[in-house]
Amino acid sequence: MSPAAKQIMDRLHELSDTDIAAHSQRFFKAGKGEYGEGDRFLGIRVPILRKCVREYRTISLNDTLELLKSRFHEARLLALLMLVAKYSFAHSVAEQEAIYQSYLSHTEFTNNWDLVDCSAEHIVGAHLFKRDRNPIYRLAGSRIIWERRIAVMSTFHFIKRDDFSDTLAIAELLLGDNEDLIHKAVGWMLREVGKRNRNTEEEFLLNHYKEMPRTMLRYAIEKLPESQRLAYLHGIK
Repeated sequence: MSPAAKQIMDRLHELSDTDIAAHSQRFFKAGKGEYGEGDRFLGIRVPILRKCVREYRTISLNDTLELLKSRFHEARLLALLMLVAKYSFAHSVAEQEAIYQSYLSHTEFTNNWDLVDCSAEHIVGAHLFKRDRNPIYRLAGSRIIWERRIAVMSTFHFIKRDDFSDTLAIAELLLGDNEDLIHKAVGWMLREVGKRNRNTEEEFLLNHYKEMPRTMLRYAIEKLPESQRLAYLHGIK
């Protein structure tokens, strides 16, 4: 481990809390047979990690990627938050490209929903907003759940700029996905589309609500008036 990465890991161990770690172990489903099986936690709250970002974000990209490979969840989260900061404050397109490519080549370490959700839109979505978006569709077709979630969540960057087409296309591709965490992510993004353009969301729902997994549908219609929610849930639209 590089001196910079070791210094940060030593600091994270100082900040650790065994009670918080035990709670995180349960919250992020790290038990046998669960989606986060085998993950290890130090027990550090996100606001504390965000303070560490401000302190350490100037370390090199290679040192940050070394931190991303840590067996500890919070170290990986900190590394991803630093990658987001690096991308945002990058001085050149080449620097942004290097961060984006590094992110995509290390997705095996972005291996829980919070790690995806804090980073995908700010790196993948931001980078592809004015570029060819085919990489998102390749991720959506991955056998790896976290890469599929990256595909969905990266479109949040587009949604915030009133660009909904890729969110809807990815949602359609993932209607038959078997994973609850994908259902939740897709439903969430459809709900975000609806916050900005109700007609666009409703058009999608009318075409697909009968085939949508129940969790996906519930997340998507959460902000609709109760009468509409019930109509979708009871299949009487």
